Amino acid sequence: MQRLFGNKAAPQAATEPRRQRIDLGPQIPHYPIYAIGDVHGRIDLLQHAESLVAGDLIANGQAGLVILLGDYIDRGKNSADVMNYLCAPSSYGLQRYIVCGNHDDAFLQFLDDPARHMNWLDFGGRQTLLSYGIDADYMLTRGKKGIDDLKRALADTIPSQHVELLKNMVGYVRIGSYVFVHAGLRPGVALEEQDDRDLLWIREPFLSRGPELPFLVVHGHTVYERPETGPNRIGIDTGAVNSNRLTVLKLEDGKGFILS
Repeated sequence: MQRLFGNKAAPQAATEPRRQRIDLGPQIPHYPIYAIGDVHGRIDLLQHAESLVAGDLIANGQAGLVILLGDYIDRGKNSADVMNYLCAPSSYGLQRYIVCGNHDDAFLQFLDDPARHMNWLDFGGRQTLLSYGIDADYMLTRGKKGIDDLKRALADTIPSQHVELLKNMVGYVRIGSYVFVHAGLRPGVALEEQDDRDLLWIREPFLSRGPELPFLVVHGHTVYERPETGPNRIGIDTGAVNSNRLTVLKLEDGKGFILS
């Protein structure tokens, strides 16, 4: 394992906004936390990542916590399989928190009103629908009736468990001095006042300035060739679809290590 950084500062508390936000308290945990970057339909890499986590826990005789940082769908070929996998209890007995990504939120909006959110198809949504056996382009070539057909296909095909999972994905998880979020935080804005859109979409000024809060933020969303540390932040989206690398960051005793 590659050591990445050392101890960080203490945090503040969070409250409840539109998407549920998880606060596990101000104390640095005495168990390891494993953060997994953006999956984008790569069920093979996700299964491998969780097998590495399980192996690490067994080797060290510990219990631990897994936090997935969002974007489980789009672009890759096996989004439906990823959603099935996340709907089921971990076959390794891992305790998971599932953070929402901007792609996941866009999918939920599309399911609610396809006509208003057609741009999601160009955002990786075509591949996601194909993984469910829905050819959106074929349906939409039939004009206005095509939208109605597409709506029916979505209602008939997308499992209700997948829709519930999309609805119940959390905005962030705070544990001790760590915040786990998909995109990042608006610099200088109190954690409890952060807007969901920033949690899902922000890049600048977060990437260059960091949170400007007493937290270390672990995030995905912005692709790097290798995990990147910035001011009080670390980005672990290493572009799984094209790079074949899904990063797992292990946090333990105030230190960070790259597990994969």
